[in-house]
Amino acid sequence: MANLATSMLLCLSLSMSYYLQAFHAMAHEWPGGGSTRFYDFKVQTLRVTKLCNTKEIVTINRMFPGPVIYAQEDDRIIVKVTNVTPYNATIHWHGVRQKLSCWFDGPSYITQCPIQAGQTFTYEFTLVKQKGTFFWHAHVSWLRATAHGAIVVYPKTGIPYPFKQPYEEHIIILGEYWLRDVVQLERQVLASGGAAPPADAFTINGHPGPNYNCSRNDVYRIEVVPGKTYLLRLINAGLNMENFFAIAYHNLTVVEVDAEYTKSFTTDSVMLGPGQTMNVLVTADQPIGKYSMAMGPYMSAQNVSFQNISAIAYFQYLGAAPNCLSLPAKLPRFNDSLAVMTVMDGLRSLNPVDVPKEIDASLFVTVGLNINKCQSKTPQWNCQGTNNGTFAASMNNISFVNPTVSVLEAYYKKIGGHFTEDFPDSPLKFYDFVNGAPNNAPNNTQATNGTRTKVLEYGSRVQVIFQDTGTVTTENHPIHLHGYSFYVVGYGTGNFNPQTADFNLIDPPYMNTIGVPVGGWAAIQFVADNPGVWFMHCHLDIHQSWGLGAVLIVENGKGELETLPHPPADLPRC
Repeated sequence: MANLATSMLLCLSLSMSYYLQAFHAMAHEWPGGGSTRFYDFKVQTLRVTKLCNTKEIVTINRMFPGPVIYAQEDDRIIVKVTNVTPYNATIHWHGVRQKLSCWFDGPSYITQCPIQAGQTFTYEFTLVKQKGTFFWHAHVSWLRATAHGAIVVYPKTGIPYPFKQPYEEHIIILGEYWLRDVVQLERQVLASGGAAPPADAFTINGHPGPNYNCSRNDVYRIEVVPGKTYLLRLINAGLNMENFFAIAYHNLTVVEVDAEYTKSFTTDSVMLGPGQTMNVLVTADQPIGKYSMAMGPYMSAQNVSFQNISAIAYFQYLGAAPNCLSLPAKLPRFNDSLAVMTVMDGLRSLNPVDVPKEIDASLFVTVGLNINKCQSKTPQWNCQGTNNGTFAASMNNISFVNPTVSVLEAYYKKIGGHFTEDFPDSPLKFYDFVNGAPNNAPNNTQATNGTRTKVLEYGSRVQVIFQDTGTVTTENHPIHLHGYSFYVVGYGTGNFNPQTADFNLIDPPYMNTIGVPVGGWAAIQFVADNPGVWFMHCHLDIHQSWGLGAVLIVENGKGELETLPHPPADLPRC
């Protein structure tokens, strides 16, 4: 504390006029309700200089991060997307449940073919009973690295937050930055059969911060008024890394996860996997100074190289001398799974919830990595995985393969030959999943390739148990389900045991992306009441590229309100 006090004295400005003249930045005014909001997105390249290098990146409207969509609960959103790059593109509206609007969900070859160079596609959807922090991102190749942005949905007019109104709100997007072209990088990694290289930098709102080369001034900052409380909307838009976040000497009070309110609880750090969002309250209750906001790695897998330099932003008090040193934030160790589990333990829905009392469809889904046998005549170039094999990933040991037309279009138009309806409800064999045998090296670690789907009857009450496996290495997997949120009714370490599993059926958190614990399991429940074709996949892009995904098809119910509408006229063609 003595060091803190000394630093504060150095940082405290002697000029009160600086403080008195500081602007009072008001929180965003909430938009009116029941509106239709139009946005124009152009997929464009932008020339940027970061980390001592200049390169072209793919963006929306030449903004990095991209434009924020502001809306209100139950608003209708219309976004015209025009692709003026040479790359294929789609946009996914992450966390938006797309009620009866599956055609506009965005994952390439799942609900649509990509928007090709020079083409336009208009997305239309309604934020039915949804509010909170979401985000949009490209869903082709690894373009999410730079093509992403926030969606902020406010409550209806006159309905307050279930916590004290913050003085200001700020969006904090955690990301990863590569010096290489990410589309080429994905192709090269898949061709090599080996692992993906770590990112060249972590970023906070596109800025690496002073820990990286040529980045002393490439820093994001928030200016705060002493004594005021701020709402930070945290979004992890990164590709292949999960991340801890903390602010030096300040506590974080979690009030929302994945755009659903939670009971508030306080912690000194949080972990977000790619695809996860979290709203936290932070009170500027420390001596005047400049405090680091830090983003660092959470790596639960074994023998994987990763970026270990933290991205830094500044939480800077008005009245602090501009050139004062920033106080460092303390992040958990890179493999501190207890810190991750502690935050997960604190997540509870704000109010008691109505989870299904009976289950109609029960799935047990293993998630993990595989090593396939080398099939190449040039193994030195194409078989750089463990034991001279090629890396793959799977659910129930089936590695998902994208079709040549979208699954949704093939399903709707009854075009045969593009997918099958035989994704298994459980793995072929049950064994000690976490500790490996019999499916670990040098035994058979092969995955089966296929575009397999699981068909669910409309209205069925669904439970999915996700089980991490140690075939290659155990790892925390952020699993995202499109088209739905789900109750996380249980999770734990080791192999799932229905006799000992402890389920929370009172106030489980309602999420759209769940981190299946390293060497453990997670149980989710939802009602299949949204017809369409919905992707269920790991949100670590390298794992998705390797095939860690599957598709759920929810059949139509009865009547217009339970039936998928016809496709839009401008749906892109493959």
